Amino acid sequence: MIEVEHLSKIYGSTPAITDVTFNVEPGEILGLLGPNGAGKTTTMRILAGYLPATNGNARIAGYDVHENSLAVRQKIGYLPETPPLYPEMTVEGFLHFVAQIKGIPAGDRHQKVTAAIERCNLQDKQRVIIRKLSKGYRQRVGIAQAIVHDPPAIILDEPTVGLDPRQIIEVRNLIKSLAGTHTIILSTHILPEVSMTCSRVAIINRGKVVATNTPDNLMTQLTGGSGYEVEIEGEAALAKQVLQNIAGVSLVESIPTAGGHQAQANRAYLRVISQPGKEPGKDIATTLVRAGFGLHELRRVNATLEDVFLQLTTEEKNLEAVTQGETA
Repeated sequence: MIEVEHLSKIYGSTPAITDVTFNVEPGEILGLLGPNGAGKTTTMRILAGYLPATNGNARIAGYDVHENSLAVRQKIGYLPETPPLYPEMTVEGFLHFVAQIKGIPAGDRHQKVTAAIERCNLQDKQRVIIRKLSKGYRQRVGIAQAIVHDPPAIILDEPTVGLDPRQIIEVRNLIKSLAGTHTIILSTHILPEVSMTCSRVAIINRGKVVATNTPDNLMTQLTGGSGYEVEIEGEAALAKQVLQNIAGVSLVESIPTAGGHQAQANRAYLRVISQPGKEPGKDIATTLVRAGFGLHELRRVNATLEDVFLQLTTEEKNLEAVTQGETA
């Protein structure tokens, strides 16, 4: 549905994005994840026809973004970071206006507007003036204007920025409800949004895509998948030597505490990273007890998307193997 090939954008001598390549399958939600200034918004503006690319190609629903810009705009719904709303209009009036400028036939506008209002749960606010709405409801109106013409592809730039936790959950559920019937690109730097909303992730850093895969595959391939946190009574250095010799253990490191507890005197806190496909938890416990350490806690911890994000955005690595191993 969305194909991006070797896309670059250069402002003067400064590259905003370089050789960006990824695909989004029909009905999929792709999370474009990266730190501020990584190039997410630039990429989305090119896809929406707002900016021309310096090099590369992008196609949406079979249409080239540069050569068939008007056709592409008919196939997408776009929500920029700041929703393009007219605050003096009512929700219903604004959506009718948007439906008109998007070319929806007059006889179909009422049905399309009503459907967008219902999908975004705006029934109680449809006659309210937009400037009187909370930020969360304004964000919903922004999504409603993006989907009012029922486009096959939707581009959402930071759709939950500035919202409170309850509003984030509501907007997240709304976006998830659009999957399947719509293909969605969702940009964000908020890590929980990606793992809870997106079926696949493209991580962009310094204008380049450094990995593309499902969140689970990224966590497994880049971090080894899981490990253990250990709280013992004894010397950390000695415990690390003992644990490092266990089959299936790749790394042992000291941490401030285990399990989020307050550190106690005479206690050592360690993280044991297991090798991919290995589960040495039983051997860890047995080895520590036999070596005379007091074992107070052993808990399994799974890698998180935050671990992946930090690894990819703080280490300059070529991660083609991760991208090549992606699953659609």
